[in-house]
Amino acid sequence: MDYTSLIGYALALLIGISLGLIGSGGSILTVPILVYIMKVEPFIATAYSLFIVGSTSLVGGIKNYIDKKVDLKAVALFGIPSVITVYITRAYLLPLVPDIISIGSWSIDKNIVLMVLFALVMFTSATKMIRPKKQEEVQDTKPALSGLFIQGILIGLLAGTVGAGGGFLIIPALVLFAKMPMRQAVGTSLCIIAIQSLIGFLGDLGHTAMDWGMLLIFSAISIIGIFIGIYLTRFVPDKNLKKGFGYFVLIMAIYILIKEVFL
Repeated sequence: MDYTSLIGYALALLIGISLGLIGSGGSILTVPILVYIMKVEPFIATAYSLFIVGSTSLVGGIKNYIDKKVDLKAVALFGIPSVITVYITRAYLLPLVPDIISIGSWSIDKNIVLMVLFALVMFTSATKMIRPKKQEEVQDTKPALSGLFIQGILIGLLAGTVGAGGGFLIIPALVLFAKMPMRQAVGTSLCIIAIQSLIGFLGDLGHTAMDWGMLLIFSAISIIGIFIGIYLTRFVPDKNLKKGFGYFVLIMAIYILIKEVFL
């Protein structure tokens, strides 16, 4: 095992800590770490990300359920359409996309498209964490649980395409449409991410070769991290943490765009 792989495994701990603290950010860290440090091909990295984030979130979701911080009704309303969409995307839609996408005389590698799309998702995530909605605005909104169904489909499509759990979009949806307290939204988000990510991963099993040794070690370290993250929630102010993480994600998004588009 070389030193870059050791760095990658060490950073797996950060993925779990992020999920434990703010219920999101796992995939945003996982895909770049797998691609740029572990040297995994981008398309395969999105599949690995679904397993790593899904298994880590599952453990965190169970812990939050035990602590009574999970709304099972919201999990069902949001999770069912999300799971169906992410599975269809991974199993049937993405395999149809050719490795080289050609439009007339212009062509581009599918992996570059995936990484640029992922960077744009990261920009959206960073914006939502740096400039979050004020809680007072959310409290004036009546519950609209039906909106969770549509949100589930949209985020399932996003998760399937770029291997992102979508926690940075799920949490605002839960707070806005279900009027859910932030801590409960985090726990509920982890359950939804776990279900849609692991089901989405099943869609890759038939046509993607897996390095199970690396995948299981990486996931185990990430799971250790989520327990650390859940413990740290007792001491770290949520508002400051999300803003700081948002700036970090923004820097990573800029780096990916520069590397994929200009270098």
